[in-house]
Amino acid sequence: MSVVLRNAQRSVSVRRAPLRRAVCALRAALGASRFDVGLVCAGNALMQRLNGTYRQRPEPTDVLSFPFHQVTAGELPRPRCRGEYNLGDIFLGVEYIHQQCCDAGEDFEGVLVMYRKEAQILEELNRLTGSRLRPLTAGLF
Repeated sequence: MSVVLRNAQRSVSVRRAPLRRAVCALRAALGASRFDVGLVCAGNALMQRLNGTYRQRPEPTDVLSFPFHQVTAGELPRPRCRGEYNLGDIFLGVEYIHQQCCDAGEDFEGVLVMYRKEAQILEELNRLTGSRLRPLTAGLF
């Protein structure tokens, strides 16, 4: 299935190809390759508006997710028809993430595509599901 990637901001340069590859790799690692997912790179104004509307916190943030299905952590949806193979939408506050990276001396591209966080994410997923998934980037960095 597909990854729909939209850059809805102009403040920070975003390399779409590595981001798309990372999202596809994460979907594969999670066993969710058959599911569509939407990814929106957003600026502070949009993130602040969404965060205020949906979480009553009118401030920019790094990530907001809007799942298509209601499932427990670590559980994949069980679609009943083709149109339900959708994970939902993820908004990345790239302007916010970029500023946080600058403040902490982190590499923006590395943080944005989550190579550094991949092992932590998989460790938590393994704990929740009893899986033994390993990072796709193991041995590369």
